[in-house]
Amino acid sequence: MLGPVELCGRAVSGARLGALVTLLALDAGRVVSADRLIDGVWGEQPPAAAGNALQALVSRLRRAAPELTVEATPHGYRLAVEPEQVDAHVFARLAPTDPVAALRFWRGDLEFPEVARADAVRLERLRRQALKQRLADELGKRPVLGEVEALLTADPLDESLVALQMRALRDEGDQGRALEAYESFRARLADELGADPSPELRELHLKLLRGETKRGNLPAEVSSFVGRESDVTAVRDLLRSHRLVTLIGPGGSGKTRLSVEAGAGVPGEVWRVELAPVTDPAEIPQAILSALGRRGHAVLDRPGRSARTGLREVIAGRTMLLILDNCEHLIAGAAEVADELLRAAPTLTLLATSREPLGIAGERLFPVEPLALPPVGAAASSACAYPAVRLLLDRAAGFVLTEENTPAAVRVCRALDGMPLAIELAAARLRTLPVTVLADRLADRFRLLTGGSRTALPRHQTLRAVVDWSWDLLGEPERRLWRRFALFHGGAELAAIERVCGADVDTVAALVDKSLLVLGPDGRYRMLETIREYGLERLAEAGESESQRLAVTRWLLDLAATADPHLRDSDQLVWLPRLATEHDNMQASVRAAIDAGDRVTAAALVARLGWYWWLSGHRPEGAQLAVEVAAMPGDAADEDVALVHTYAAINGLEGGLPVDLIEMNFRAAQRLSAGRLPEHPALRLLPALAAMFDERAAPGDGFALIEPLFDDPDPWLRAVAKLFTSQLRLNFGHSAEVAEAEMREALEGFRTIGERWGLGFALSALGDMAAAQGDFTRAVSWQREAIALVREVGIREDLPQMVVKLAHQLWLAGEADEARATLKQARQAAEEVDLPEVIASVAYGTATFARMEGDLEEARRCMDAAVHWMRHPSALPQFRAMASHTRGLIDAAGGDLAGARRSHTDAVRTAVESRDSPVIALTLVGLAELELRENNPERAAFLLGASDAVRGSRDLSVPDVDRITGEARAALGEAGFASAYRRASGTTMFTAAELV
Repeated sequence: MLGPVELCGRAVSGARLGALVTLLALDAGRVVSADRLIDGVWGEQPPAAAGNALQALVSRLRRAAPELTVEATPHGYRLAVEPEQVDAHVFARLAPTDPVAALRFWRGDLEFPEVARADAVRLERLRRQALKQRLADELGKRPVLGEVEALLTADPLDESLVALQMRALRDEGDQGRALEAYESFRARLADELGADPSPELRELHLKLLRGETKRGNLPAEVSSFVGRESDVTAVRDLLRSHRLVTLIGPGGSGKTRLSVEAGAGVPGEVWRVELAPVTDPAEIPQAILSALGRRGHAVLDRPGRSARTGLREVIAGRTMLLILDNCEHLIAGAAEVADELLRAAPTLTLLATSREPLGIAGERLFPVEPLALPPVGAAASSACAYPAVRLLLDRAAGFVLTEENTPAAVRVCRALDGMPLAIELAAARLRTLPVTVLADRLADRFRLLTGGSRTALPRHQTLRAVVDWSWDLLGEPERRLWRRFALFHGGAELAAIERVCGADVDTVAALVDKSLLVLGPDGRYRMLETIREYGLERLAEAGESESQRLAVTRWLLDLAATADPHLRDSDQLVWLPRLATEHDNMQASVRAAIDAGDRVTAAALVARLGWYWWLSGHRPEGAQLAVEVAAMPGDAADEDVALVHTYAAINGLEGGLPVDLIEMNFRAAQRLSAGRLPEHPALRLLPALAAMFDERAAPGDGFALIEPLFDDPDPWLRAVAKLFTSQLRLNFGHSAEVAEAEMREALEGFRTIGERWGLGFALSALGDMAAAQGDFTRAVSWQREAIALVREVGIREDLPQMVVKLAHQLWLAGEADEARATLKQARQAAEEVDLPEVIASVAYGTATFARMEGDLEEARRCMDAAVHWMRHPSALPQFRAMASHTRGLIDAAGGDLAGARRSHTDAVRTAVESRDSPVIALTLVGLAELELRENNPERAAFLLGASDAVRGSRDLSVPDVDRITGEARAALGEAGFASAYRRASGTTMFTAAELV
């Protein structure tokens, strides 16, 4: 939008389409009223049928950009994108703090319609401010006078531009013109506004009259400064209020460059002292004198005069900023000199850079953090606004970010922790390697990233040299902690470090001070990935890799074993976050055990983490790890291995595993636990679970296997047994009243022990039962409570489907607007979860809504998306049957009765294969609707009777039932309808296929 309007890099053809896109994008994610859109597109001459014309233009936009979602609402249209996907919104966010990044988005003159004039003025104003800020930041680094004067031509009374003009002229040595610029502005201001220049501008004028010029030795940089504009401002602010500021951070974090950039904006004398070549602390005063141009100063030639005494005399009474760069290898000596100089020269300010603090009175620390990183999955338009990616693009000549290479570029920046030096070394590699290859090979980063500048310090020419420098400065206790801590992929708390690494508090503190460990606000210590990878190499060199792997595993096993039973009681909200903080360490330990061929350890970990994976939303990765451990050779405890198979199956249900693999793991778990009374409740539940997925099992087998659990000593298992029995009754078309009574017993059991997952599941099921009985108000209430509980636990995978059910029940309750808003929430939640079956479920629900509201185009689009995701091997036959059913309804509503017949036939047959009575009943309703459209009301009534017979009762939550019933009854009369309906009373889930 900041120039000719483009969609995903493609120009938008036509002024009207461009105006429509602009207005929708300005309010990205919000509804734009039809009146505003019509005014913006057609102005004062709208067409006669403006609403229809607008609808046609929106349809044209959907065809031109099928990847966009434009939603119709009762009051207008909504572009379903996040503001971060619109350049104008990103620009407005960045302009105040990062003008260079913001201005990259501005491509030309704005093409906004008249109704958006206020937005255009706001953006133009932000652009002007960003331009001025950028020119101010670049003053003294490159010629900016021409650009400043061009802006002044457009706004000659802008005092900030006059100040920039005067400074630019001064920097070019044209002091006379700078004074003339001030006099010209002063006269113009007096003539036109009757005002005087501000005190700040008058002070600048006075300095020019006095001939005050900046003195120092700051280097002229040959590369642009990227990504730390706000840090420069923050450091300068600190220097105004503190006499000693130390920039601390690991090697390669950009401390030196930040110190130079910050110093460049400080008025008066600024001198930089490079301490990296100095090896003896006693030589620090000489190095400072040399940087000040006073190596041969007379004070050093007088007898009894030391360099330190001479240095004090040189700086005494001078107002200046002294930058001491790279202090870490001389830390004690640098601290002593800094303290002495600050006491000797009251007008001296010191800016130090070091990997650890100087540790003297009055020191103010400024941690130099890694550059901000884009999230995984960021689009090119948003990724390029992040400082880490901007630096990569700036340093990699000829490399252009595209939608295709953005994921790899983001991987590179994230793998390198946003560390500037590492990113610059990676950028140099992009001259000879494709970015995807570079990203894939960063596991070997120390051999790969070796192409630094030949003029840089030797330790900055390769990534390994940067980290070697830090290692060489450490004592053995610190080195031992570094290499052992490297096995903590997700960081660690102090107690874990003390137990696993054998380190004391002082050693931990030393690594924090040296910027090798970072203490987060959550109390956990972490390492940057590059530092950690280096530590792993040193761990292998020390021969400690295996012993430390087992030490970490013992600690994690103790934690997981303690947590597991509490995940099924009222303490689950205490233990779930506790395990979540160790998630990365847990996963890495399982993976390390697999790689080491250690089946005993791998199985023990999975057996204690499987239910955590289910509850915490890590089902896909949990299922995959469990499958890998199950396939490992070697011995392990039988109960652990049985639990591995169990959790592979349970997590695989919604974790992307094929149905046949799920069934195979259920059977394997049964074999291992047969003939014994397992200790773990999941294994006692196993026979009943396996029966549900065994096509050879008789309908009553599940009841026979689960009912003994009603008397199990574990209260959680008793409640789960009641819940499963209730679900089985519904699946087999048994009494709805009995099923509801058992579900209420399950609910009470979960309430007694305070287990929120079971509470949420039972409440959601009761909400479905209430909706089936036509009590939509109660259904909505129960569904809301269920969602709140599941959200509290954090089961992200279950939420989208539950929210879709709530939306459906709200719609049935007559709350259409709230239903639409709730459905939007479900879509957003599904996108975050990003699982095939979850996305399919929400797309299916959206298609159903669109069909009910008559938007067949949207219904078909959503149904196509649902079917696409349901092709995944984990998609159960119930899903496929429901998809065919809904497609048949959409086809029939669109007039394609032959296509509808094919879809409904496939739906019924697939549903019968699933042995799920409610799904079979649903597909028979669809077939009844088709018969009614084909003028066969008697057949429609018969199929309605068959549907209710299979389900065991009428389901009033199916929105088509009332309409079909009413039309069939009107056509047949009460007696005729009742007769046809009763003839189907003998239909069962096994005979339903005979009806197609």
